[in-house]
Amino acid sequence: MREAYHVELEQLAVKLAAMSLQVADAMELATKALLETDLSLAEQVISGDSKVDDARADCEEAAYALLALQAPVATDLRTVLAAIHAAESLERMGDLALHVAKAARRRHPEAVLPADVKPYFAEMGSVAVKLARQAETVIKTKDVEAARTLEADDDQVDDIHKHLFTVIMDKNWPHGVAAAVDVTLLGRFYERFADHAVSVARRMVFVVTGRMPGYGSTEDL
Repeated sequence: MREAYHVELEQLAVKLAAMSLQVADAMELATKALLETDLSLAEQVISGDSKVDDARADCEEAAYALLALQAPVATDLRTVLAAIHAAESLERMGDLALHVAKAARRRHPEAVLPADVKPYFAEMGSVAVKLARQAETVIKTKDVEAARTLEADDDQVDDIHKHLFTVIMDKNWPHGVAAAVDVTLLGRFYERFADHAVSVARRMVFVVTGRMPGYGSTEDL
């Protein structure tokens, strides 16, 4: 009975890892749609978002079934609770990729971003996708050292996000208010996506150590 239970726990981790790859792919496509003004890619992300929602529901259903039928304790209980919270974060990451894709669609055939800020978003997109893929590794391995890497990479996104404010607030900003609003919102989407990836990694650290790492510090990672 216990062996079957632990197989179910492992299957839950597999589902979460697959979700992480789903949202990584979604953000990769959404970023390309944004940078290249590609409507077909934007539509692909938008139409695919329901699959992420379904994956979260599947993970939560499996987790709640384990809680109800197996009454887990200690590490097993932490694993199930972490899975519920991680599924929520991953679903939100999918929503953020969706927001990026919708922005690209809304402005099409015009570009959403002025050419001079595109490199910042290319870098944020690259790091965000990397974080989601790293989260998949952490989910599968529960590797605390791998979790630390996410924290460091998240700082890159935070730094770019902060720099964007100095760019759009410059008195010589030539692109007007609408473009500034788009840049602000899109920068926030990437920043939150990265934060949720770190949150997923922190949940896996909690499974291993029984402690949630303190936000804003790598001390416990």
